[in-house]
Amino acid sequence: MKTKKPVHLAILITFALVIHTVENAIPALPVPGAKLGLANVITLLTFVLYDFGSALAVAAVRTVLGSIFAGNFLSTGFYLSFSGAIVSTLAMAAGLVLWRREKISLVAVSIMGAAAHNTTQVVVAALFLASPSLVKVYLPLLLLLALPTGLFTGLAVSYTNKALSKINLLRD
Repeated sequence: MKTKKPVHLAILITFALVIHTVENAIPALPVPGAKLGLANVITLLTFVLYDFGSALAVAAVRTVLGSIFAGNFLSTGFYLSFSGAIVSTLAMAAGLVLWRREKISLVAVSIMGAAAHNTTQVVVAALFLASPSLVKVYLPLLLLLALPTGLFTGLAVSYTNKALSKINLLRD
């Protein structure tokens, strides 16, 4: 059925957008700019269920529409979010090669994505602010936070993937 995948991707984008919007309404973690990264659950799940192009589309559309809905499209926040989402998706793509070979877990792939997201956002912020010292000061803290957030996201995807495999809901 040729419409099955596009419908599934539209549903996944909708889930990611809702999670993204709700997460943006939650006050920041104790570290300014730090988020749980819950919408990345959907990006990583899309990778597992489909492919790189589909996951990249989910990440890109989520960040663009999310910023439009939040009223900050093409703002500094948008560029931080968009660049983080794209580079994170690329990092998870590399990790998924190892996951498919059963060399690492989805949790490890997720932590790679969280670390890439945080690194990208700090580098882009440093460029915007013309403050390279931001990387030295802020990045270690955000990389430390990538461990629990990536762990949670990876576990959520692992359990969701197992549940979906049992009911064969999204597989073509």
